[in-house]
Amino acid sequence: MDVIYGLIPMVLIAGLLVVVAFIWMAKNGHFDDMDGQANRILMDEEFEEDKPSQDVAKEQADIEADTPIEKDKTKS
Repeated sequence: MDVIYGLIPMVLIAGLLVVVAFIWMAKNGHFDDMDGQANRILMDEEFEEDKPSQDVAKEQADIEADTPIEKDKTKS
């Protein structure tokens, strides 16, 4: 029974600390964007090593411009 006299104040102090921490986090904006992080994992990100460099993209565009376009042979 004597233990309860120590546990009740400890639980009240711990609860007060939790409430203070929650209020502090709410004021600092920790709960502003709850869906952003959850949706960000579903988005595709292009990494620098996956992106073609400008030189490669330019060469591909030059090759595509030089290749003749085949006309539909059924219409001729």
